Amino acid sequence: MAVAPVVRFAPSPTGLLHVGNIRAALFNWLFARRQGGSFILRLDDTDRARSRPEFEEAIERDLKWLGLDWDRKERQSDRLARYDAARDRLVASGRLYPCYETPEELEFKRKRLLSQGRPPVYDRAALKLDEAARRQLEGEGRRPHWRFKLAAEEVRWDDLVRGPQHVDEASQSDPVLVRADGSYLYSFTSVVDDIDLAITHVIRGEDHVTNSGAQIQMFRALDAPAPVLAHLPLLVDAAGGGLSKRTGALSMGELRERGVEPLAIMALLARLGTADPVEPVTSLQPLIDAIDFARVGRAAARFSEEELAHLSARTLHAMPYDLMRARLPTGVTEALWLAVRGNLASLDDVKTWIAVVQGPIAPEIEDADFLAEAATSLPAEPWDEMTWKTWTAGLGRKGRALFHPLRLALTGRDKGPEMARLLPLIGRDKAAARLRGEAA
Repeated sequence: MAVAPVVRFAPSPTGLLHVGNIRAALFNWLFARRQGGSFILRLDDTDRARSRPEFEEAIERDLKWLGLDWDRKERQSDRLARYDAARDRLVASGRLYPCYETPEELEFKRKRLLSQGRPPVYDRAALKLDEAARRQLEGEGRRPHWRFKLAAEEVRWDDLVRGPQHVDEASQSDPVLVRADGSYLYSFTSVVDDIDLAITHVIRGEDHVTNSGAQIQMFRALDAPAPVLAHLPLLVDAAGGGLSKRTGALSMGELRERGVEPLAIMALLARLGTADPVEPVTSLQPLIDAIDFARVGRAAARFSEEELAHLSARTLHAMPYDLMRARLPTGVTEALWLAVRGNLASLDDVKTWIAVVQGPIAPEIEDADFLAEAATSLPAEPWDEMTWKTWTAGLGRKGRALFHPLRLALTGRDKGPEMARLLPLIGRDKAAARLRGEAA
């Protein structure tokens, strides 16, 4: 019997979530929901100087707004003892060793290797130090940072997105896992967390591919199987440039302030770079049903704010009243929603049409004599969507000469929803007054 997958989204509460973060969260969430698994929210909050409660609150608020619920929540700051224990295991096995070079000394080594045309790989000089040399360095006030000793091998795995992958660890520097101040780096704590939380699949951006080889060795060194890996291509802007410097403009808070529909964000991020067309959805279920890593391409996915805005409007146009009722202002009936939704760029625009229907508005008069005649021709109520056609058929005009003056007077605007739907909502008394040029 197949084991239900366990995945995680692991943001740091040091800033706001942006579209790149959310794409990783979304693919993890969709995969878990499709497979009947669990989605863990893990807050990587060990950076005490930069982690803030307000960012943690923003992360949770954004995920809830997008509909991405979690089954369990963890904080790395609650797990420091587990990292200490894993560190001690690696030290005891000889896989974690202390190094005493200063940043300046390491930079000098790097530049010297590059000048010689050699890769800037750490030379493991620290492994040659005996106990006396280490005590002398510490007596000078130096505190060690700790590196993970990589095995000189080619690490291979089958990536759900990229296919067969390999990293030659013999060509990589031993990664630092513990800083000189005793704090841990993400690459290490993430492995310990993934082991303890029984993570089965790690779904993240392709910028972590090189890290994966070292992390797979860490899993083995801690006697644990590595999770299945899926590395998603990164997002770029419409011109092919990176999004990293523009994350403020593309944060979830900013998009929410603009009135972008959360389902539009989800639909766009789920389909970008895949073989599936970008289409509006009225729930997350179609995205759950369609998640398939085999359909994710290898090329960078192009994210366009203009495409998102267009998809957001299309999402509103498709939304049924029952799904929108709780979000609509007081006074928006199903008839009004169905009449105006196709003309909304954002939900806030519905207020314009509430004002048009409920009034009062100042009508714009074009051809007063014609409008006065039209007012006297208004049929008796009750009205329905056939009233507009019946009424206008008897006014002796066609095309723009007929419709434009009527729309301006009845709505105060020269564009908008179908008048056949709006007219019954406006009602006979307000319609007659507006046609006579009266505010109503």
